[in-house]
Amino acid sequence: MTLSKSTAWLFTGIAALALEPAAASAQTQAADTPTNAETAADNNAIIVTAQRRTEDAMKVPVAVSVLKPEALHDYQAAGADTLLSLSGRVPSLYVDDTTGRIFPRFYIRGLGNIDFYLGASQPVSIIQDDVVEEHVVLKSNPAFDIAQVEVLKGPQGSLFGRNTTAGIIKFDTAQPSETWQGQGSVSYGKFNSVNADVGVGGPLTQDGRVSFRLSGLYQHRDDWIDNVYTGPTDDGTKPGKNVLGGYDERDVRLQLLFKPTEDLSIRLSGHYRDYDGTATPFYRGSIKVGTDAVPSDFDRGQVANDEAHNNPQSYKTHGVSLKAAYDFSGITLTSITAWEHAAGYSLGDTDGGAAANFGGVAPNYCAAGCGMSQGHLRGLDQWSEEVRLASDDTGRFKWQVGGIYFDSRDHTEFDQRTFFLTSNALGTAPNPNNFVLLHDVNKSWAAFGQASYALTDQLTLTGGVRVTKDTKTTDLLEHPNFAKLAVPVTAPTSSYECGANTHCRLSDTKPSWDASLLYRFNPEISLYARVARGFRGPTIQGRSAVFATAYSTANSETNTSYEAGFKTAFLDNKVHFNVSGFYYEVKNIQLNGNDSNGNGVLFNANKGKGYGMEAELDAKPMQNLHLNAGLSLLHTEIDDKGVFAQVGAAGGVLSETVLNPVVKVGSNYFAQINGNPFPNAPDYNLNLSARYDFPITETSRVFVGGDFNMQGKTNFVAYRSVEYRADGNYELGAKIGYAFKTYEVAVFARNLTNQKNLIDVIDTSNYRAGIYNEPRVFGVTLSGSFR
Repeated sequence: MTLSKSTAWLFTGIAALALEPAAASAQTQAADTPTNAETAADNNAIIVTAQRRTEDAMKVPVAVSVLKPEALHDYQAAGADTLLSLSGRVPSLYVDDTTGRIFPRFYIRGLGNIDFYLGASQPVSIIQDDVVEEHVVLKSNPAFDIAQVEVLKGPQGSLFGRNTTAGIIKFDTAQPSETWQGQGSVSYGKFNSVNADVGVGGPLTQDGRVSFRLSGLYQHRDDWIDNVYTGPTDDGTKPGKNVLGGYDERDVRLQLLFKPTEDLSIRLSGHYRDYDGTATPFYRGSIKVGTDAVPSDFDRGQVANDEAHNNPQSYKTHGVSLKAAYDFSGITLTSITAWEHAAGYSLGDTDGGAAANFGGVAPNYCAAGCGMSQGHLRGLDQWSEEVRLASDDTGRFKWQVGGIYFDSRDHTEFDQRTFFLTSNALGTAPNPNNFVLLHDVNKSWAAFGQASYALTDQLTLTGGVRVTKDTKTTDLLEHPNFAKLAVPVTAPTSSYECGANTHCRLSDTKPSWDASLLYRFNPEISLYARVARGFRGPTIQGRSAVFATAYSTANSETNTSYEAGFKTAFLDNKVHFNVSGFYYEVKNIQLNGNDSNGNGVLFNANKGKGYGMEAELDAKPMQNLHLNAGLSLLHTEIDDKGVFAQVGAAGGVLSETVLNPVVKVGSNYFAQINGNPFPNAPDYNLNLSARYDFPITETSRVFVGGDFNMQGKTNFVAYRSVEYRADGNYELGAKIGYAFKTYEVAVFARNLTNQKNLIDVIDTSNYRAGIYNEPRVFGVTLSGSFR
């Protein structure tokens, strides 16, 4: 394991502070002045900010699931990606990736986007400390020293903006405090896997008006995947033992909170990420024709990559935000100003291995398929400014109004295979011009408002509306490998405009809205109903230019959602049980497929539909037992008889068993996808976790805990096939340890049964390349907190 001396000192110092008990005076002061979060913990209420106010979840007419930091530490003990590890941990949430730790893709209630383009739009918005992370690389910023994660389901366009047609994942980090507080979790396991998530903070002045919070994340894993390829190579790739699968994740965040008066608070936050690792390995030929079962002899520890230098990947991001709030005697003005920057690259063997192993013959077996590509974000800058004016939480009538401006600009380069070649050992001549450079700009502004009125002591009506203008442009700056692009065949009409050849502009203005009723039957039972509409802006897919192909575009989509449910809190909030049912219809739904180059292609279908239910239980039925369970049932369906998706084929022969009607155009095949489920939309998801403590003394105990997740039938592509799906994927985690006061030491296991799950596919040519979950990891962990 390599770790710079300065980084080692940083994380060692933070960990020491976070795990060190606080002075008695600080503990006493913290107990005398509890925060909202501490009050909630004391009475077991679930506090959320789903409506941009701090409220008891029982009073919020939205389906919202909550994840606490102790659960996150369990899921991530083996160094798992802090975002990908959330998949399936609450009902209706699914997360996947095909590019590695820099490109998570999120799905809520089945609605998401399988596009792997660096400029891809997603219908799930990620918000960290009130800042929207729009670009896919910014969405990958790790979540650490977290106070709480909220998953808001269904359109959230009124208060949170466009591109929230599926919902929101909202991360709230631990904040600076007037008293000394800290937490830390440090783990070590197989493959030299390290996970250190720590944070400490307290006052910088005697009166507590200036305070800070310093947080850090360090994750490491040694390379553990062998490249067993032994044939010729055009780019100098060197196979070997333990050359893929490792990573180093280094993140730090500093927050300063100023309270010059009782009415004014200013929080300045800065963060930095430095990540190096390897892109997701694609296991060519691991998917067998005629079955969706993972082969019994499949080995996650071996690939046969002939190119791509063993998939290097590296990104750096940093950003600053300033949140200021002033209370004008019952009306609070809030301003959130933020800037984010990112740059980096990811290189991968996109065919998943050596063509020589699948029918190719030297010296030019690339006729049977060779693939390598790189996405290179030369630079991204995102600016956002939000201003919000809100009433306080007293009285029957509450309101908030505001506006937001968003501006994102990037220079993105795409490099294809011959760009990297250094020889022609395979009969392929190098071509250093095989790349394109694009300039993408996304501007958006919106005005919004929401109001709620208590019609009676038990019945509350809430409504909100937002008007958003979203504009995207893409310009091809460098394209030396061909003369010029043709006018895009999907060039929009009406108010949309795609300029000739290399310039494309899409713009749309649409409203989002919601209306809900909440009925407090009694303090223990709430009933609610909600209808909402969300809007996802138009999208441009410029990567196709590297193949001398026209831009791929998709027009705006809108999602109208209907939802009803009940929330309960029994036995002094020791038992929470919530159930919701939903139906939604997405008009002009944006979908994605692949062409024969492995290039993502955008298109719109007329409609997409989804319906289902969710149930969650959080219970502490007895003093030493904590149970958590969640279940979601889901049906999704593409509704358009005229829409087709290209399917994998090579040499005019289908590479998989397609279950939809297909038509052949030249040597390519297209499947009719009407009636198919959405990609990556499991028809059920079950999550369970439990912990039991065996008291030894008044301050010490032994505990045992575990968590289980199972996902139902899942299609990975837009068409149906026997091979490109999974059914019954599951993983089990376990933990046994000793606790003393607020400190714990334990042994853990992730993927305890070493289950091999197919979690995604590469749907091109004859590759039949699969992507799989991580192997079993055993380890030890130390955690603690003080306040």
